[in-house]
Amino acid sequence: EVQLVESGGGLVQAGGSLRLSCAASGFTFDDYAIGWFRQAPGKEREGVSCISNSDGSTYYADSVKGRFTISSDNAKNTVYLQMNSLKPEDTAVYYCAADKNTAQAMGFLPHEYDYWGQGTQVTVSS
Repeated sequence: EVQLVESGGGLVQAGGSLRLSCAASGFTFDDYAIGWFRQAPGKEREGVSCISNSDGSTYYADSVKGRFTISSDNAKNTVYLQMNSLKPEDTAVYYCAADKNTAQAMGFLPHEYDYWGQGTQVTVSS
């Protein structure tokens, strides 16, 4: 059974940091790209960052460049999203997702991802 389980969300003040984790199981982790998406109330789901587990290449949305860092521990089948200098506009439910097509994954089109987690809430207070 394929599973993606996010953790690490919570409430933080503006300027603070959180580290999200995405633990994967049920598929060949090294063959997939893992993306982080977020969805705020009333808004569309948007891509935040993505990492290829095969070659380590990464991609970031402009809104988080320089503040967020994605990394992967292939031994633990886990991807992390370190979020620094958080802003109220970062408030959203954060999801991780897996895509076997790495090039496609970097396009951040949600419907092209194969597997999804349930999400974790991140709330940044001003």
